[in-house]
Amino acid sequence: MTEFPSTDDQRQRNNTLRQNYRTLSGQEKAQMDAVKASGQTFLDLIDEIGGTSPDARKASRELAIAKTKIEEAVMWAVKHVTA
Repeated sequence: MTEFPSTDDQRQRNNTLRQNYRTLSGQEKAQMDAVKASGQTFLDLIDEIGGTSPDARKASRELAIAKTKIEEAVMWAVKHVTA
């Protein structure tokens, strides 16, 4: 695998598994934080709709799937920002 410093912004040379990291810009850090904060807000709303706390673990199957999909959406959005 080609090696390059983490400060080098050669995204296309890094593979999908991201064995090397790069330094994120301030804007990218802010975008990542915003995505994660929005995801948490959405998860909190799902808990409110279900009448459950995050620790109760008694939400419906539908809400459990919704929460999983929110987590997945956040993961993919962060992966895009940090790629």
